[in-house]
Amino acid sequence: MSSIAHDRPQFRLGFWKFVLMALIAAGVVVAVQRWSQGLGAVSNLSDRYPWGIWKAFNVLGGVAIGGAGFTIMGTVYVFHARRFQPIVKAAVLMAFLAYASAAATLFFDIGKSWAIWHPIVFWNHESILFDVSWCLMLYMTVLLLEGSGMLFERLGWLKLVRIQHAITLPAVMVGVLLSTMHQSSLGALFLISPGKLHALWYTPWLPVLFFVSAIALGFAMVIILARLAGKDEPAIPMPILGDVARVMVAILGVFGVIRVFDLAQRGVLGLAFDTTYEAMMFQLEFVLGVVLPMAILAVPKIRASASGLYVAAAMVALGFVANRLNVSITGFEAAQGGHYVPAVAEVIISLAVVAMAIVGFHFGARLLRVFPERGNSWGRAG
Repeated sequence: MSSIAHDRPQFRLGFWKFVLMALIAAGVVVAVQRWSQGLGAVSNLSDRYPWGIWKAFNVLGGVAIGGAGFTIMGTVYVFHARRFQPIVKAAVLMAFLAYASAAATLFFDIGKSWAIWHPIVFWNHESILFDVSWCLMLYMTVLLLEGSGMLFERLGWLKLVRIQHAITLPAVMVGVLLSTMHQSSLGALFLISPGKLHALWYTPWLPVLFFVSAIALGFAMVIILARLAGKDEPAIPMPILGDVARVMVAILGVFGVIRVFDLAQRGVLGLAFDTTYEAMMFQLEFVLGVVLPMAILAVPKIRASASGLYVAAAMVALGFVANRLNVSITGFEAAQGGHYVPAVAEVIISLAVVAMAIVGFHFGARLLRVFPERGNSWGRAG
């Protein structure tokens, strides 16, 4: 037993656990202020800037990161790519925590946070936000069903494990459908703002771009987690991570082609090369999230390196989170006549929610045995 425990990858925090605990503690203090004094006491949100980093970073970014769940589960159980089986548990746990973080942030963001349950009772079929709310709730439920097997296995409830395995495929299919709807609906949400959202981001292709980028980001997050979970080497063998990286590059290529083609077709490609604030932010997200990772992974030595894969995946994550920030904040600033700058308290709450998700994954990975033991178990999983 001791050798198995030693050989099982662990999600490491090290020095950062003190930083995470400090962020969570600060977040608790600000949360008390927010709910005792109101939204205006802790944020720079207003009628002119109703959406800040809570929705842009935590909700839109968190949901995109949660794309790892439907991406990996669909790849393994729908497309039968069993080679990726060892990363299923990590992807499901991370997806649930990402969606849970997005939902938790809404409690801070909504003025009347106690009314967050209203979409369950008061239905508005014509609202995209209604669709987003229901997809979020249903997909979190599906993730609980998909991940319940880890808890049942840990507790030794074998009958429930067999039942959970029996419903895995239909649950995965429903989850893929819901997440597809949810990811694309978040992009469709911004289609109601023609003339307000900058031309670099306003496009009828937004639902498709949100969906495709979530797939790429899902694979990138698997690489990041594998690196963080390993001590001397990634928690997932390099051959599997190499396959993950190749799929990620292919999806990045699809995203890049769609993005450039759309800009050219609408006659606004030249705006991307201006010296405006919006152009520089677009260049940042596209170069960081698409161009550089593809260029890095085109080099065989880097592609065969765990550090190289990690750097490329981190760039993808940062690039697509920047994309969500640009779509929901940067692209609207010209029409709104100013710049939104988040309050310190907004940043603290935003980072505290992320810190809680990281700590949750740390304990979840250890208690639920998310990563299998190295050795023969990898061969059986493949």
